[in-house]
Parts: sequence; C-alpha cells; structure tokens
Amino acid sequence: MKNFLTLLFSVFIIISTSLVAQSKVDTDIEPALVNARKGIFWGLMNIPIKKARLEKSLINEDKLIARVKISKELNGVKIESTGYNNTNEVTIVLYRSSDSLIKDGYIKKGDLESYSEED
Repeated sequence: MKNFLTLLFSVFIIISTSLVAQSKVDTDIEPALVNARKGIFWGLMNIPIKKARLEKSLINEDKLIARVKISKELNGVKIESTGYNNTNEVTIVLYRSSDSLIKDGYIKKGDLESYSEED
C-alpha cells in the first residue's frame, strides 16, 4: 500500500509539473500570437493591387511586433504573418480565394488580375 501511495504521489507531481510548464509556454506565446493576428488583419486590409508581392514590418513603441508577407497566388492571396514577443515568434499562414476576398469586401472584382510580376 505504501508503494502504491508513493507511486501515485510521484505521478501527481509529474503531471502537475508538466501542466505548469505548459501553462508557462501558453502565457509566453500568447502575445506573439496576438501580434501575428494583427499582421494578418493588416495584410487583409492592404492587399496590393499592382504588385505580386508585398512585405511589411509592423512596429509599435520601437518594437517589431510582426512581419507580414503578402503574395498573390492563382485565384487568391497568401498572407504570412510572423508575430514577435520577446524571444518568441509565431507564424500564421492564411490563404484566401479571390471570391471570398471580394465577398468580404477586401478587394473589388478584377483587382487581383491587374498586377505585374515585378516588385
């Protein structure tokens, strides 16, 4: 019985330690995820009409919060946003079709067809 209680206590300690570690990781990456989302929304609002690609760094209070890359793909757009917070970075990649971008009001019909391959 004593061995069983010792084993049970050991398992409890291991599980609680891993939960605390996971919680710390969640707390550390959450601000980077928020910054990556800001980059995605910035990208949706700034889809280039005449260029095939656009890269932009978003800076707030002298800190890099996100790096956004927008590229036009066949029948749509790819937006890649990397959010930063201290030493953490989180990347989100979003693909949107031309139809959904038009439907949601981000572009007008025909906008994505009128770009040049030059940056």
